[in-house]
Amino acid sequence: MDKIRVRGGSVLAGTVEISGAKNAALPDMVASLLTAEPVHLRNLPYVRDILTTRRLLSEMGVEAEVREDGTSSLKAANVTSLEAPYEMVKTMRASILVLGPLVARFGRARVSLPGGCAIGARPVNLHLMGLEKMGAACEVMHGYVEASTRRLCGAYILMDIVTVTGTENLMMAATLAKGETVLDNAACEPEVSDLANLLRSMGARIEGDGTRTIRVQGVDALHGCAHRVIPDRIEAGTFAAAAAVTRGNVEITHCQPAHMVAILEQLRRTGCNIEVRGDETIRVQGRDPIKSQDVTTLPYPGFATDMQAQYMALMTQGDGAAVITESIFENRFMHALEMIRMGADITIVGRRAVVKGGRSLTGAKVLASDLRASASLILAGLVAKGDTVVDRVYHLDRGYYRIEEKLRRLGADIERIH
Repeated sequence: MDKIRVRGGSVLAGTVEISGAKNAALPDMVASLLTAEPVHLRNLPYVRDILTTRRLLSEMGVEAEVREDGTSSLKAANVTSLEAPYEMVKTMRASILVLGPLVARFGRARVSLPGGCAIGARPVNLHLMGLEKMGAACEVMHGYVEASTRRLCGAYILMDIVTVTGTENLMMAATLAKGETVLDNAACEPEVSDLANLLRSMGARIEGDGTRTIRVQGVDALHGCAHRVIPDRIEAGTFAAAAAVTRGNVEITHCQPAHMVAILEQLRRTGCNIEVRGDETIRVQGRDPIKSQDVTTLPYPGFATDMQAQYMALMTQGDGAAVITESIFENRFMHALEMIRMGADITIVGRRAVVKGGRSLTGAKVLASDLRASASLILAGLVAKGDTVVDRVYHLDRGYYRIEEKLRRLGADIERIH
């Protein structure tokens, strides 16, 4: 099992190029199930979750090619299986996204209840509720969701909580439903709009993405298209936090600053000098002292829960105390326990973590519990005295493309241990 070794003390400087957004690419790939014609994607990150999705689609009979240059060709003309088995789904929660397209196009689906990162309960009940309102019969048996319908029909669907995958699943299903579907309290994330743009290129009739109310007029069939996946705002935010915590000076290219407003504003509050250059470039310069600032994670356009762990690493170097409130997931502070082993002063009370800065971190052997925790422990290792060895980096490989190589090009003393 691979590990990442980081030796602290380097100041990051230089330029880093951001990959495509994993959380946009996954539903984009799955959307190929909605048509028999080819779907061509560009700017895919060559990470484990993408390769897992390719294998899942291939098992269903989709002709699926994913190349390391970021291009992909997907053709679901001869789908042979309407099942997503546990062995394929257990490592990646986004696999639940095949449910909506399969039911919409083929009238039935059998999908294992998903796995993924251990960051708290993320129930699929809203996915099933929405499909049931659209006329599908859904039940959970032996760990699988089984759904069937003659044809989905448009419906008004009010979601109790904001759910990104729920919004995406139901939006895809609604494209082939009869009549209009209204998704109320929908997720506004850029990844949802990226999927909507892809679906419109396939012939779908969608309005309101990026707002809390999405309207979909169903059509009889969709066609193939070519689409470019948006940049990964969380990868960009991670490198911005790395520049900040090392007091470095890093230019981040091939990103979309417009998708990172809350992240960049929070980093400015900590004392960073941030310069937005055009539509695709950010310059981040860290400064002393790092000002301790409270933050609360919120659905987009608020501060992303996927940046919470990286921000905690930054706050361990702050000049005071910062309260980090996690409002999205109830079990997303496991990285804090590993940072405490490195010497951080962190107290957790429910969904709040109080991080007292001003303490030097020391390198240690640490265990990554999830994807973003992996990145946060690398950031902590960048400023720790001595060596930090991060275990279970298969989590890291799910969402970051060769992050150790990108950091090394910025001057970090970091290597992958096989």
